[in-house]
Amino acid sequence: MIHLPAAILFDLDDTIIRAYAKPVEAWGRLLSRYRETLEGGVPGADVEAVRDAILASANAFWKDQAAAARWRLDIVGARRLVVQGGFARLGHRDDDLATRIADAFTEMRQAEYALCPDAHDTLATLRRAGVRLALVTNGRGEVQRAKIERFDLARYFDHVQIEGEFGRGKPEPDVYRHALGKLGCAAPDAWMVGDNLEWEVVTPQRLGLRGIWYDPDGDGLPAGSGARPDRIIARLADLLIDDNPSTRAE
Repeated sequence: MIHLPAAILFDLDDTIIRAYAKPVEAWGRLLSRYRETLEGGVPGADVEAVRDAILASANAFWKDQAAAARWRLDIVGARRLVVQGGFARLGHRDDDLATRIADAFTEMRQAEYALCPDAHDTLATLRRAGVRLALVTNGRGEVQRAKIERFDLARYFDHVQIEGEFGRGKPEPDVYRHALGKLGCAAPDAWMVGDNLEWEVVTPQRLGLRGIWYDPDGDGLPAGSGARPDRIIARLADLLIDDNPSTRAE
């Protein structure tokens, strides 16, 4: 077994549970239900064009960090605005249809939440090994608490910290510092594990933690990314074995 740290901070969405992965596929699948409506009502647009416009709208929407911090606490409302923005990119406005599509996407995502296969075993093993664990997640309190309860996760963590309850979210430095304080651990003795390169690698590294990037689909670092994870893992259980040099970022 790998030499383990005193503490590990874990992300929730798309790290311990599969929640928002593969948006291109997910939006394409959802929009295919509306093919006739879209292709008959959005001038010159097919499902793929609407999907691409929504994804472009989402990218622009979430780039504004101040707005993102607000709308992370209202994902339902954010998705409605994103779909409206996608329609606008196609020169179309139909707020009722945008709302129906956005809400259907939310319902589909919620129905498809799934626990990562090795999550329970990995977390249980880490606890038995004496590693102190924190769950550090962005989002609205009741939404994230519902996921934690649904997948019976609270029992593994010494500290659960949710943006909507704490009042601040990743990547604000105080988020990590507060969690470390609750665990009674210094940054150099802790790891941060998650799928977001900025939130779970770059910012934690600046604070002295080891940043471990979770890449379950083997996509690799995005082209042009300046992030250099201390380790890249494809399974949570990889945390329990020796580092494989082939998974490290150069």
